[in-house]
Amino acid sequence: MLPYQEQFIEFALKSGVLRFGEFTLKSGRISPYFFNTGLFDSGATMLQFSRFFATSVEHSAIEFDVLFGPAYKGITLACATAMALSDNTGKEVPFAFNRKEKKDHGEGGSLVGAPLAGSIAIIDDVITAGTAIRESFEIIDAANAKASAVFLALDRQERGQKDGQPTETSAIQQVELEFGIPVVAIATMNNLIDYLKKQDDQSEHLDKMLAYREQYGI
Repeated sequence: MLPYQEQFIEFALKSGVLRFGEFTLKSGRISPYFFNTGLFDSGATMLQFSRFFATSVEHSAIEFDVLFGPAYKGITLACATAMALSDNTGKEVPFAFNRKEKKDHGEGGSLVGAPLAGSIAIIDDVITAGTAIRESFEIIDAANAKASAVFLALDRQERGQKDGQPTETSAIQQVELEFGIPVVAIATMNNLIDYLKKQDDQSEHLDKMLAYREQYGI
């Protein structure tokens, strides 16, 4: 685990975005942790979050021309991360996002921001079923651009689910295989487990995380 990943986990815990306990996911699984970036709801926390995203993007060394954020959470992430990258490196990174509903007045259309041209990196918080990411690929293809990477806040590193049964791959692996591009996360479930191993008073949460990874992990 890299230093910025450990710092991100500590920041997410302090902000209440990451919690350990017992949580029922939309899939019906009982998860020993919960991660909700919607709780980065102030200027200070969003600024720090975007800096972690920018560090992850820089560390990946992946080149791209435009940062695209799918509605809705991707909108603020694309904007804030482009600002953080500019602040960190001095490099101007164009960004764009989509509307859920097309406008028939003003500039019209469903896209806002920089034109989608060249190599496009998609940014979002997590991939659960991959629906938003696949919609993003359709938008990028329609603009005659090419998706080059996906940047996420967290990779849960767990098998997907189909017809109530676990699949052999995760939603992220399915995206990587289907589209042939890398998916890079600030932190992963393995990072969370490594973090808990370093804590003296988290043995109960660690045991539950290890059991969850054993049952659902990839």
